[in-house]
Amino acid sequence: MKNALLSLVCALFLFGGVAMATEEPAFTVVLREGDLELRDYPALVVAEVSVGGSRDEAANAGFRLLAAYIFGGNTRRQSIAMTAPVVQQRATGETIAMTAPVMQSGGDTAWVVRFTMPGTYTLETLPVPNDTRVRLAAVPPQRHAVVRFSGLARAADVERKTATLRAFVERRQLRAAGAPSLARYNPPWTPWFMRRNEVWIPIEKSR
Repeated sequence: MKNALLSLVCALFLFGGVAMATEEPAFTVVLREGDLELRDYPALVVAEVSVGGSRDEAANAGFRLLAAYIFGGNTRRQSIAMTAPVVQQRATGETIAMTAPVMQSGGDTAWVVRFTMPGTYTLETLPVPNDTRVRLAAVPPQRHAVVRFSGLARAADVERKTATLRAFVERRQLRAAGAPSLARYNPPWTPWFMRRNEVWIPIEKSR
């Protein structure tokens, strides 16, 4: 019964029906230029998995593993509220690069899919995942260059927005500190014109 319920919830989220929770990580806008921003994020606690395949295959597989954890697949059988966004980023070997919305980056490769945990939790207070593929981690404060856009976040859209964001980083003489990620804030049933997506590039803070 539990597995059937999880499959139903995941299917509804992925193919239409369940809205994500409204909590999002707090941030401070350092610079704004139209749809482009430079943001400072505080330290966060995340749950993440590494999965392979295409971007969409990895997003689906990663979401299911993380959803199982927050829907009670942990040592306390405790439910954890879902937050937005879900984040996905290309993985480099065993190294994890980044955080938070769903986030994505790259092509057919290994990916990290990450849920940010609600702000009421710490690493010490989160229940331990039953599935060893799910990792809990503390992410230090980070600065990100961000471009926000609506629509379906198709590959061509993401590539175009990433190019726009890279141009912003270069124009503002910022130094990228990692690979770009795709953050998604809305469930798939949301009308395309109401969807919120973002591409993030981590930025080195000037000393």
